[in-house]
Amino acid sequence: MLKAINMSRYSHGTSLAHRLDPRTKIILTLLFMAAVFLSQSFPTLLILLLLTLTLAKLVGKPFRNFLRGLKPILWLALFTVVINTFFIPGFPLSESGILRHVSREGLTLSEIMILRLILLVSATSLLTYSTSPLAMTDGLEKLMKPLNRIGVPVHEIAMMMAIALRFMPVVVEEAEKLIKAQSSRFATFNTGSLWQRATHHLPLVVPLFVGVIKRGDALATAMEARCYRGGCGRTRMRPMEFSGADIACGVAMLIVLIVLMLIEVRPF
Repeated sequence: MLKAINMSRYSHGTSLAHRLDPRTKIILTLLFMAAVFLSQSFPTLLILLLLTLTLAKLVGKPFRNFLRGLKPILWLALFTVVINTFFIPGFPLSESGILRHVSREGLTLSEIMILRLILLVSATSLLTYSTSPLAMTDGLEKLMKPLNRIGVPVHEIAMMMAIALRFMPVVVEEAEKLIKAQSSRFATFNTGSLWQRATHHLPLVVPLFVGVIKRGDALATAMEARCYRGGCGRTRMRPMEFSGADIACGVAMLIVLIVLMLIEVRPF
């Protein structure tokens, strides 16, 4: 799990995806996720999967890391397959044996759900891989700026999200330190059954939270020492602007969505 989180961290690069405006990447990711939920057939999902692999190649994310990033959803995918396969009514695969409880409709639905999970996790992973946490929160703040008119504290929400994203690597670092410290004292974490592994990790919860709370208290003290008072009157050293590449990528995504909708309406 810790390795999967590390592989989803931002990686500096010079690809087109890295140079795009963060607002463009956030909007395109949301459109991609909407297309995943609206897709009901295998051709559209396979096209989206091919598009995801192509984007991963263009961004420069290694294929091995791409696959390892899917490990956290393996248990969820297995649970989805079991539930849909045995509890969705339909035409059975066989007249006798255990296969008589398995329906073709359940298998089809399971495959679609797994593809959807893979696409959703991959899309968010590519977004975090090509966008720094600061740029992402700045983009979200810009996109939510109209909500200021109805009293929504947009800057404060964006700041909380930025701190949360910044603290994810901190939590991973603290957990790795605790695991190494306990392993040096002959503690085992990767042996035994699943329940035994979970109980072996329980003693790490309290010191992990204590370490994270100390980091958070130090951050609050540093922000107060620098007279942080929210977004009132704050300016940016590098204002965000849309470029020709952002417009081109937006048009390309719209074309892809139109093609997918045509396939959904008139399946092959």
